[in-house]
Amino acid sequence: MKTVIFDLDGTLADTSGDLIAAANACFRDMGHGDLLDPVADAATAVNGGRAMLTLGLTRVGHADITAEVDRWYPSLLVHYEGAIDRYTTLYPGTMAAVRTLKAAGYKVGICTNKPVHLAEILMTRLGVRSEFASLVGADTLPVRKPDPAPLVEAVKLAQGDPAHCVLIGDTVTDRKTAAALGVPCILVTFGPAGREVVDLQPEGLVDHYDDLLDEVARLIGHPEVPA
Repeated sequence: MKTVIFDLDGTLADTSGDLIAAANACFRDMGHGDLLDPVADAATAVNGGRAMLTLGLTRVGHADITAEVDRWYPSLLVHYEGAIDRYTTLYPGTMAAVRTLKAAGYKVGICTNKPVHLAEILMTRLGVRSEFASLVGADTLPVRKPDPAPLVEAVKLAQGDPAHCVLIGDTVTDRKTAAALGVPCILVTFGPAGREVVDLQPEGLVDHYDDLLDEVARLIGHPEVPA
C-alpha cells in the first residue's frame, strides 16, 4: 500500500511559538530572562529543545554549554508539556490535504523527532490524532531521523509498504531520512526555513497543501483501486 508520512514540527503544524516559550521559561529559571525570539528563532525551534537551549546559552556566553543543556533539557520538556498547544496551529490546508490523501486510498502517518508522548499529546489536543494511522517519535526506536528506521516503522504501522512511500518534511533531516531509505521527499516551503529548502533539492516541493495530492501522485503514483 502506498503511504504518505508527515514530519510534525514545521510540517503539519507551526509549533515554534510553544517550543520557544518553553525554552525561554528555562532561561528565566536560570536568571537570564527571555533569550529567544518567537519569530527570528523559529527555524532553531524545529531543530528541538537542545538546539534552542544551546542557542540561548551561546548568546549569554555560558562557559559549559553542553553540561548546562543536559541539565536543563528535562525542565524544558516539563515546561513544554504544560503549555504544548497555547500558540501551536496546523498549517493552512493541512487536514483537508490529509483527508484528501486518505480518500484517494493512501495510508497516512507521522514520523517526528519529537518525543513520542509529547507528539501524542499535541496531536490529541489539536483534535487530529485519529486521522493518522501511525505516529513514530524520537524515542519509539533506539534511533531517530535521519536514520531511516523510524520512517520504515511509521509506514509499517500504517500498514503500508516502505518501498512505496513518500516523506513530507521541512528540513535537511527529512531530506536525508528519505534519501537513506531510497524514497522521495517532498519539502514544504511554508515552514520556518521558507524557500531555503529548495537548496536541499528534494524530489518535490509544495507551497500550499492544496498542491500535495498531485505532487504525491507524481512521485509514487496513485494507490491501486481494489477490484
